[in-house]
Amino acid sequence: MKSNSVYTPFTALSLKFVGVIMIVSSLLDYISMAIPPKLEAGDPVREWQWVTTTQVVNQGIVPLVGIALLVVGYWIANSIGGSSREKKSPLGQLRFWVFGLSSLLGLIFLLLVLLHTSNTLWRSSQSFEKIEAQATQLESQLETQSQQIDNVIEQLKDPEKRTQAEQELKQLEEAIENEQIPANQLPQAQAQVQIVKNLLEASKQNPDAAPEQFKEENLNKIRSQKLDAENQVKNQVWKPGIKTIINSLLLAIGYIAVGWMGLRNLSN
Repeated sequence: MKSNSVYTPFTALSLKFVGVIMIVSSLLDYISMAIPPKLEAGDPVREWQWVTTTQVVNQGIVPLVGIALLVVGYWIANSIGGSSREKKSPLGQLRFWVFGLSSLLGLIFLLLVLLHTSNTLWRSSQSFEKIEAQATQLESQLETQSQQIDNVIEQLKDPEKRTQAEQELKQLEEAIENEQIPANQLPQAQAQVQIVKNLLEASKQNPDAAPEQFKEENLNKIRSQKLDAENQVKNQVWKPGIKTIINSLLLAIGYIAVGWMGLRNLSN
């Protein structure tokens, strides 16, 4: 019993102190996050808002824990009769301002639900538009390459031109083997060797089907890359976006509930 009478006031004071520190520290973090960096001309503000909202919500539980510790500290102090000095006007009590802050934070997190939903939709739309534009550009390039291949296949039907193409292919392969191709041009040269080999082989088997086969194979690659990019958007935008929206809504409910119930009890 003696131990309780000695350490309980200290426990109450410690909880209040830690609670205040957590609340103040979190508010300072939020203020620093709310100050936008110097954005360049091409940097969208909504992108910064999306990232900042995610960071704020991820740390949103810290002030709530601080408020809970503060409330528990006051409860312990009241249980041992150590808060008689604060039995005066609610405006003169720290708890009043803490509960008011809790209500305000609840409103802010509720607004962040709307803001983050809007920015997530915008970010997703921008990403899908970019993917669609890239796919369209690749398909246009593929169409041009298919026409060029069609012309090459027609030329390879001439034995003299076919022999010349085989000689050029052999020279290019030797240059690659002898490391005569610059490092920055090596991937392009290797890809060209493979294309020419495929064309020569295709011109032997079925010349008329070669361009269509090339187009179909590469079109499937483009579609596969597009699908992978869309799935990546879902993983990098929608999954964290929905998680942040739900967490922000839960935090809003928690802060508002604590704030309103605390203010109501103080007024009684």
